[in-house]
Amino acid sequence: MPRERVLKVVLVVVGLIFCALVYPLTVFGRQEPALAMMLSVYVTLGIFLLLAARQPSANRSLIAFTAWSSFAHAALMAVQASRHLIAPGELWGVAALVIIGVSLIVLSPRKPPPVLGMGMLGQSSPTNSGAPSQIT
Repeated sequence: MPRERVLKVVLVVVGLIFCALVYPLTVFGRQEPALAMMLSVYVTLGIFLLLAARQPSANRSLIAFTAWSSFAHAALMAVQASRHLIAPGELWGVAALVIIGVSLIVLSPRKPPPVLGMGMLGQSSPTNSGAPSQIT
């Protein structure tokens, strides 16, 4: 299976998992306001991951954000678990977030090579204006 196709599958699976967090958001929203805020961000991210699955190379920043924020969330949860601030059962979440982060980094679309002679936004550079050079 080509790499981009695997990435699309991962984006859809992770997007659906994040969107599924709408259920606990509705159940625990009143009891845990901080959890509700975090889950609302994940649900929103899930929607954008589903949209990004259509054209991953055009959504490199979103994919990178998802990967690195997953690492940050996993690291924080691991520290909290080690200090007994959260239940040890939450370490499954740490593992899941690390797997998400690693898979997205490994499968992330490569940066396209720069086009020679082109400036920012596809404009011609001053040294290559496209006009014929004059010989004096």
